[in-house]
Amino acid sequence: MVDTLFKLLGSRLYWLGFALLGLALEAVALYYQYALGDEPCQVCIHVRIWIAAWILVAAAMYLLPRNLLLETAAHLLTIACIGGLWERSWFLYQLENGRGEGSCEFFLGFPDWFALDRWFPYLFEVRNLCSYTPEVIFGISMAESLLLLATALLPVALLGLYTNTLGRSRWANTTTITD
Repeated sequence: MVDTLFKLLGSRLYWLGFALLGLALEAVALYYQYALGDEPCQVCIHVRIWIAAWILVAAAMYLLPRNLLLETAAHLLTIACIGGLWERSWFLYQLENGRGEGSCEFFLGFPDWFALDRWFPYLFEVRNLCSYTPEVIFGISMAESLLLLATALLPVALLGLYTNTLGRSRWANTTTITD
């Protein structure tokens, strides 16, 4: 069973899974925005940006040939994206529960060379101030669910990093699931 897990973590299916999960999260965010009318705040847009970055990394790794240096960099970037998602979700959770210090604004403040809110306004335009996040399921808010998801994904990404770098020699003689 451990062999199968390590083979999966070293396969292209791992990256495809991360990309599809990210796309699903973005789709849910757009559903809440356009179908249910819950406009995104600045921190929600930050979350979308972290998820979009993780989608790009995962999609690139699914398509690119296997390379230890590239895989290590991709795993580290994925861990950074999940860490950014966790931090933004924690910040939003604190704000919606009246415990956090800070606020959000109606603009992202990105430079012209990275003006995502102008290039892709349907996805990255701030349209609300931070206050609360909608309930997703079973009374769990969107901020709470994103926090739980990031907390669950971080060990997976760390295990993926270990499997593909530090533990690579141990699993080098086994075949991967889909290469």
